Amino acid sequence: MGRAHTSVPEVLEALKDVTYPAGRDRLVSAAREAGASDDVVETLRGMPAEEYADRAEVARSVPVTPDADLGHSAVRQGRQTRRGGRPGPAQHLWEEPKTPIHEEFDR
Repeated sequence: MGRAHTSVPEVLEALKDVTYPAGRDRLVSAAREAGASDDVVETLRGMPAEEYADRAEVARSVPVTPDADLGHSAVRQGRQTRRGGRPGPAQHLWEEPKTPIHEEFDR
């Protein structure tokens, strides 16, 4: 299955009537009820299955294509590039758990 072509604002628009906290399945059903496009629904289904506290958490967790326009300024995009992160991914997507070997080295 390919990545849906949608944007964070489109996803948030489909979820404007959602009461938080809400899980991924609730977000998907709310988007369907709101008449969201298939791309928006597919994008929501691609998010981690967890509880989202608010719209900001949803926005950070929406998987987007690297060339998606998130409306960030050039300065903000430059800062994120220097830090090694793409604009928009959730923190859990770029943190890597330590392996037992790394934990042993930390002792």
